[in-house]
Amino acid sequence: MSRTKFISIDNLSLQGVGEDSELIPLLTPEDEEEMNNEQLPETLPILPLRNTVLFPGVVIPITAGRDKSIHLIRDANSGPKVIGVVSQKDENVENPGVQDINTLGTVARILRVLQMPDGNTTVIIQGKKRFEIAEVLTEEPYLTATIREAEEERPDEASVEFVTIIESIKELALKIIKDNPNIPSEAAFAIRNIQSNSFLINFVCSNLNLTVAEKQQLLELGNLQERALATLKHLNVELQKLELRNELQSRVRSDMDQQQREYFLHQQMKTIQEELGGVSYDEEIEEMEARAREKQWSEKVSEHFERELAKLQRMNPQVAEYSIQRNYLDLMLELPWDHYSEDQFDLKRAERILDRDHYGLEDVKRRIIEYLAVLKLRKDMKSPILCLYGPPGVGKTSLGKSVAEALGREYIRMSLGGLRDEAEIRGHRKTYIGAMPGRILQSIRKAGTSNPVFVLDEIDKLSTSYQGDPSSAMLEVLDPEQNTEFHDNFLEMGYDLSKVMFIATANSLSSIQPALRDRMEIINVTGYTIEEKVEIARRHLLPKQLREHGLTAKDLKIGKRQLEKIVEGYTRESGVRGLEKQLAKMVRHAAKNIATEEPYNVKVTDEDIEKVLGAPRMLRDKYESNEVAGVVTGLAWTSVGGDILFIESILSRGKGTLNITGNLGQVMKESATIALEYIKSHAAELGIDPEVFGKYNVHIHVPEGATPKDGPSAGITMLTSLVSLFTQRKVKRSMAMTGEITLRGKVLPVGGIKEKILAAKRARIREVILCEENRRDVEEIKADYLKGLTFHFVKDMMEVIDIAITSQKVKNAKKL
Repeated sequence: MSRTKFISIDNLSLQGVGEDSELIPLLTPEDEEEMNNEQLPETLPILPLRNTVLFPGVVIPITAGRDKSIHLIRDANSGPKVIGVVSQKDENVENPGVQDINTLGTVARILRVLQMPDGNTTVIIQGKKRFEIAEVLTEEPYLTATIREAEEERPDEASVEFVTIIESIKELALKIIKDNPNIPSEAAFAIRNIQSNSFLINFVCSNLNLTVAEKQQLLELGNLQERALATLKHLNVELQKLELRNELQSRVRSDMDQQQREYFLHQQMKTIQEELGGVSYDEEIEEMEARAREKQWSEKVSEHFERELAKLQRMNPQVAEYSIQRNYLDLMLELPWDHYSEDQFDLKRAERILDRDHYGLEDVKRRIIEYLAVLKLRKDMKSPILCLYGPPGVGKTSLGKSVAEALGREYIRMSLGGLRDEAEIRGHRKTYIGAMPGRILQSIRKAGTSNPVFVLDEIDKLSTSYQGDPSSAMLEVLDPEQNTEFHDNFLEMGYDLSKVMFIATANSLSSIQPALRDRMEIINVTGYTIEEKVEIARRHLLPKQLREHGLTAKDLKIGKRQLEKIVEGYTRESGVRGLEKQLAKMVRHAAKNIATEEPYNVKVTDEDIEKVLGAPRMLRDKYESNEVAGVVTGLAWTSVGGDILFIESILSRGKGTLNITGNLGQVMKESATIALEYIKSHAAELGIDPEVFGKYNVHIHVPEGATPKDGPSAGITMLTSLVSLFTQRKVKRSMAMTGEITLRGKVLPVGGIKEKILAAKRARIREVILCEENRRDVEEIKADYLKGLTFHFVKDMMEVIDIAITSQKVKNAKKL
């Protein structure tokens, strides 16, 4: 229903005027009957209405602005106060003629004429009866015409159908008034208090939200019941529209209320953050956009960043995903996309740096220089992936740092020891709370360049768990064909790692996945000789400890002979970590004496060493006298480098059984069995009575039973020990051996030759027996390491026995 109170009949609209006017009078049945019985005049002045239709009984205010209309109202108001009101066919016609008005209208009585402050005339009229224009008499000064009453067919007001229609009209009208906040509540009062059914129909028709043409059609319906049905139909349509409009407005209002609430809270938060000196969310986004404009990344990355930034702008800052998305954008901005440091391919300088930081390791340094030379010649070459393999403490990790300095690249070290979660390499997906990129990309971000030297420390100690296999994830990182598009689950984009120079370190190759080992260049970093350790201590370790403890070279001096005593008596390793700890003890002792102002020897003596470090503890590495038959010195490889071991065997009365002790593995036990069987089958050649084997039990023991031992390297050592035992002839002094044997007596080569030779040097061994095929391993070792050693290269066991066992019987030899 319409909220209009004043209708314009010309150019002026008076909506909202007259709010303080009298209440609209409502027709009673008696008034209606009196109005119906009233006779109409034969001629009437005709007043055209621009934008409304007057119904019988209805009171409306209209505004007259045209001269003809004002003239007509003044004449009628001074006379009978009755006029004919008709609607225009086209409201845009300014001066309507006969052809521009409808022929059916309503006779109206002028109730009041008001002069408005703006000069217009407002008149309140009430409809009486419908009429038809019979003939137009004049058009000037205004329209006049002869009229005739339009008959109206009235139904039986007591009929059920008509009563139902009237009740429905009232119900729908009241519901519309209630649901439409634009309709004043007085309208509901009017609807409830209308007693005349025909007036109710006309009142509702007059206030329906219809066009002038639609209202004219209702007025022209001569059957009151048909007009009531048409009115009911329009009310239903208007109610449906109103319900739909209210539903839509409710949704919009709810959304707007939520948005306004969030906006209000955001503004409050922004104000609070600014008061506390923080950065608001809008400023963060603007800062990201500014940083993005400075990035020199590809179009693909730029488009992806813009999409993700737009996603952040649409997010509520209070949800958990907001911080993840912000961290993601920070990662994209901080990663050094296509930013590379310039390499310094001065190979002479690189050699100086490597020699300055590392004494010895000539083969390793030579191979590193070769790699750098290839990089210099082929600048577009993908970086090689080196794996420095060797015992702890030999300088594998520090070699990587020296390479980074030599190339002028950033240095990154990532420890892989015990890493068991694949997400540590590839990152977590953004769907998880607390998601973060993998350690590879995190390290690249910290480095600030896409071509650092990246040391993967302890790659052999990657472990596997239910959280995935990190060693398999490393395959993509270390494959030059794949790492151009390394996929991190958090970044969700490929990142180029092909320019990164990866250097892996490992103590053992056996625990590295074969496919991973295949992707790396293995460089064997062996242990140091005693001479090298002394030089390393003098050049690097002692000055470092003096600096760390606040001393200078004037406060403590350790000579070469004393350093050698510390190396031999207090360390047992291939590297120099244990040596550095012993030197630290010596420096701390001097620092304490200086701090307490107690006297001490600036130049350290042997007595000072034993006073600070205690009695030498590593003398078991020394060669032991073998005046007893059956004792032989062997060479072994351990995870910390080479070592010597002693194999002992004795005979006891029995039935010829073989016992083996010393925490030996299956391979060593098999070697002992093979050695005994070989001796039995060659007893005559060796000068052994075959009956001895059935009268005596043989017991072989390897000392240090707490240490597990295994491997084929002790094969010839065990056989030599048994031959010495059965012949009661001793083994040559200061001799050691290593090699594997077969049942035919053939000597096979073994590995770890350099480590074993270094162990022999530490133990003051002078002669070493090796397989002939190990000759090439010895030739690769620096000549300085071999000083004082004599090598015997053999092919079968008889040669070993001829070289190792003397003809001299041991004292108190048993008579077998």
